[in-house]
Amino acid sequence: MKEQILSNLDQAGELEKIYRKNKSEFKSNFNFLYPEIKGKGLADFWNARLNYESDAVSWGSFREWRFLLLAALFAWILAKLPSFLDINEEYFYPRNMGFVVFPFVSAYFAWKKNLSLTSLVIPIITVLVAALYINLLPDNPESDTLILACIHLPLLLWGMLGFVFSGAKGKNLPSRLAYINFNGDAVIMGAVLLLSGLLLSGITVGLFGLIGIDIEKFYFEYIGVFGLAAAPLVATHLTQTNPQLVNKVPPIIAKIFSPLVLIMLLIYLGAIVYAGKDPYNDREFLLLFNLLLIGVMGLIFFSVAESAEEKASNLAKWVLTLLSFATIIVNLVALSAIGFRISEWGITPNRLAVLGVNMLMLIHLVLVNQKLMLSLRKEHSLKEVSLVVVRYLPVYLIWTVLVVFLFPVVFGFE
Repeated sequence: MKEQILSNLDQAGELEKIYRKNKSEFKSNFNFLYPEIKGKGLADFWNARLNYESDAVSWGSFREWRFLLLAALFAWILAKLPSFLDINEEYFYPRNMGFVVFPFVSAYFAWKKNLSLTSLVIPIITVLVAALYINLLPDNPESDTLILACIHLPLLLWGMLGFVFSGAKGKNLPSRLAYINFNGDAVIMGAVLLLSGLLLSGITVGLFGLIGIDIEKFYFEYIGVFGLAAAPLVATHLTQTNPQLVNKVPPIIAKIFSPLVLIMLLIYLGAIVYAGKDPYNDREFLLLFNLLLIGVMGLIFFSVAESAEEKASNLAKWVLTLLSFATIIVNLVALSAIGFRISEWGITPNRLAVLGVNMLMLIHLVLVNQKLMLSLRKEHSLKEVSLVVVRYLPVYLIWTVLVVFLFPVVFGFE
């Protein structure tokens, strides 16, 4: 589509035809190209048309809300299956919580983008196979491979949501970048809805309590669960119909927290040495160390994605470069600790899973760090750095598939 846009910049009718075939893909590709074609042909007109921000809040059509209500109702029914069918909650929820969220949001995007059933074969089969597989695994709460599969499964479903978001075109890098940005917007909108829902729930339960009617158990078991099931769908819809509501917030968050996290990380590395903490023999500390690593790495990628559309200052580039370098050091420490534990006590599912994901993150961080250093020398823009971020994402999905489907079999469901 990028080539079609470029070759028809002076053809208003042709651009309109391309736009109507797939509006979301046209917009993502046009925005990706716009810095290069600014001022040429109809580029400025289409930029104003596609990115015009209205001050008014758009709630969408009745048809859209009908779909949201039906999807939320099905999500609620799935979430309440343990109550309806007398299923053990400790068995059901760890395995199936991801299915309450991601397939329904995927259905929303498939419906909005009018995707054909044939283009959805991969996500549909993946979701069905994953649901069947995870629920047929032996019911052993102490099984490390079961716990790993339950932890990694939502990431696989998140990847399928990204595939649908991109219009079932997995190789579309601008769409992958837009998907990362969408996640930031949706999390912020979801947090606002959650806080609002908690406030409403507290007021409602309190008011009924004042007149002697105790509705707390019924409210939270049914209405509260419905609200939680509906929140991802409503947050998604509002971000799509009102991008101006939240799309200014993620870049601000990224710019504020990136330098703060860099300072915290440098102080923390020094404090580890001062406190004498040993990730080589302290299993719990190593786990927290890896969670810190994943969180910081996520912030780096999120910051790069959010800054890709604007001209970042040298200070911002320096912060991201130093932060990625510090995270590489943290990753190397974690990798050496995992390697030490494997050499001392052998391979277990948990150690192999952590070793694999740390290796993948190290490679990814090195690639991003190289591009960031080139951007400091004016050889690359942050947009090119962001493409490195999103181009590598399928590697994590491949690893996730291995952990979910292969680990339990290879390790005998231990």
